[in-house]
Amino acid sequence: MNRFNFFLVVLVLMSFKTFACLNWDIKRLKNKVEVYHDHKEYYVPKGHNFKIKDFPALILDLERGYEKTRDLDYLSDKGYVLIIQGKYDEALKLYLEIEKIKPNRYSTASNIGTLYELMGENQKAYEWIQKSVKINPNSHEGSEWLHIKILEAKIKKIQNPTGEFFIGTNFGSEIVAKTNLSDEELTKLQDAIFFQLNERISFIKPKDQIISVLLFELGNISSMNENVFSETSEIFELSRKYGFQSNLLNERLLVCYEKMNEYCLKNGKELYESAVHADTLNDKLAKRIRKNDNIFNEVLIGFSIITLILLICSGVFFLKWKKLKKLKTS
Repeated sequence: MNRFNFFLVVLVLMSFKTFACLNWDIKRLKNKVEVYHDHKEYYVPKGHNFKIKDFPALILDLERGYEKTRDLDYLSDKGYVLIIQGKYDEALKLYLEIEKIKPNRYSTASNIGTLYELMGENQKAYEWIQKSVKINPNSHEGSEWLHIKILEAKIKKIQNPTGEFFIGTNFGSEIVAKTNLSDEELTKLQDAIFFQLNERISFIKPKDQIISVLLFELGNISSMNENVFSETSEIFELSRKYGFQSNLLNERLLVCYEKMNEYCLKNGKELYESAVHADTLNDKLAKRIRKNDNIFNEVLIGFSIITLILLICSGVFFLKWKKLKKLKTS
């Protein structure tokens, strides 16, 4: 087997590794409609994949639910759907009405705070988020302290906020990130940053300075886990996409790609044996499939598409590595 085929096998096996480690985040409204069903790949924030197709029908169903039951959760969910649609003024008006009907509901205060922030009224957002935290200190998996720090940066109009301003720590200026936090503290911090970023990325597209900084810090935490260097590189790349510019980021990203290469070399023998075994199975499968030309043609097309995708992936990986290597030496 030539080196190129070997590299393709490596990519396939690494892909299997990634897809085998998933957690699911599901949100259902009061009327049982599923809004999103996301999979969590380690700690790579990608935002919610909203599944709503017929917004008017969904809103009508929620309104009918409220008329029948007088359960404010239906109205609150209607406001959430309006936020997804980008109808912030309408959603804010609804939540303020809910607040009048029944004051001090956590979801009402939290959503009003979120809406004010999305509308650029950061002081009001800060006050409502503070209120929501007082109502439910453990809200949003205990990560709202970071939301408050983000709003403080916006209110103070800090030009170049650092990660340390937001999270109260840093991971050094060396190529390899370091920390004095315990494993438990680091995991809690990682959870908080991921949660806040995943919510923000759902509504805020690149570029955004605060998101870029927090992505860099999330990547730094991830880089200290040697088993997820592929995911770490994805987080760093996302940080760059959102506008973060730093030689340190480039150096740490380059380390990720170097570790990916080391992984391939270290596990070369096992991967080679797996590839040979796969070739043998493919030969046996091909002989059986050829008995039915139609199935064979379909499978052949499928393999061709997969091969093309892997070719593109390998090309992209090589170009990124080459570009970062050049940045490091310049």
